[in-house]
Amino acid sequence: MKETKVFLSEKELPDKWYNIQADLPKPLDPPLHPVTHKPIGPDDLAPIFPMGLIMQEVSQERWIEIPDEVLDVYKIWRPTPMHRALKLEKALDTPAKIYFKNESFSPPGSHKPNTAVAQAYFNKVEGVKRLSTETGAGQWGSALAFACKLMGLECSVYMVKVSYQQKPYRRNLMEVWGATVTPSPSDKTQAGRSILAQDPDSTGSLGIAISEAVEDAATHDDTKYSLGSVLNHVMLHQTIIGLEAKKQMEIFGDYPDVVIGCVGGGSNFAGFSFPFVMDKLKGDKKNLKVLAVEPTACPTLTKGIYAYDMGDTVGLAPLVKMYTLGHTFIPPAIHAGGLRYHGDSPILSLLVKEGVIDAVAYHQLATFESAILFAQTEGFLPAPETAHAIKAAIDEALKCKETGEKKVIAFNFSGHGHFDLSAYDAYINGKLTDYVLPDEKIQEALAFLPKID
Repeated sequence: MKETKVFLSEKELPDKWYNIQADLPKPLDPPLHPVTHKPIGPDDLAPIFPMGLIMQEVSQERWIEIPDEVLDVYKIWRPTPMHRALKLEKALDTPAKIYFKNESFSPPGSHKPNTAVAQAYFNKVEGVKRLSTETGAGQWGSALAFACKLMGLECSVYMVKVSYQQKPYRRNLMEVWGATVTPSPSDKTQAGRSILAQDPDSTGSLGIAISEAVEDAATHDDTKYSLGSVLNHVMLHQTIIGLEAKKQMEIFGDYPDVVIGCVGGGSNFAGFSFPFVMDKLKGDKKNLKVLAVEPTACPTLTKGIYAYDMGDTVGLAPLVKMYTLGHTFIPPAIHAGGLRYHGDSPILSLLVKEGVIDAVAYHQLATFESAILFAQTEGFLPAPETAHAIKAAIDEALKCKETGEKKVIAFNFSGHGHFDLSAYDAYINGKLTDYVLPDEKIQEALAFLPKID
């Protein structure tokens, strides 16, 4: 009988994170000060981040040790299982093998605690009392609330208003873990008040929520800011996913031909794929296909441009070189709230620009159709964000059905959809629609890109 899943023991839990900056085909362009447009250093970031994370952000060391206290918390749910999707393969009648790494086993139900716990730890050891952050779908906010409670920190979350309204149970989960949750834009910050003055009915965006959270941290001495995606140290912490997955694929006796993850800012995708990308960059797996999947409603990698842009809407965060739709871009209120960010990780963006990683965008209805097929075959209900990776895996498997190729396809099941049942209800009852972002909307937002010499 074929194995359906592989677990690792706690003794096999990786004790180091993989830093892909050591292996990039070219160095990253430096972050720039939002006002002077000059390269920033550690002292510029100190008001909003602890020095331990700043050092990880710029580190060129290939391997960075995971502190024992972080490992102890990881062991609550890690290592997570790797599954062979045999029933999905049968339903598709494909010769391909499909594997998925199941990150829904964490207490908040997603991959997000891998970095939330690490960030809370590094803030705690430097005496920080409170963390402020933003959240879209609520996966990140609930993960940081969970981590802060375990590390003894207070937590303030600015939740994109449309998600605050669509996903009340995510908000409730954050509050159970002791966080204060505010719909964004709000009247609690100058950034929020300025947005509401322009648009009192604003549904919000991750860029706006970031502005509020950064302002909160910068104006309180006991508070630092915490970001759940995009930044280098976040990508670093998430690589525990792919490092475990490589060990599990060895036990299965396979190595993927295609590696897939959904992309909003890039954290779950990077965490799963970068340990495999390491092999591709070293030349050992030149033909490995690495596929980043995003929604057509927010097609950053597929329709954005590679340029310096603000990480937030108001302009408090550093400028970074990335694929962007423009920091003023307000995405439509699709249910994959975690994929509605205007930019992407600088590392991921560079790898896409260099042709190491491919990108594809899918419609909302097609992803829900794939999610339901997955739930009906494999049993796990995916988050709307995760459904994008599933759709891509299914498409790759159907291509193998046409060609007869026996490829190995692996994707990251980044989170469950137990708090997204209202979205499934809307889909089942025909209330969801597809949305393709018009090119003129993209050009309208890109017109506000900062002018960099």
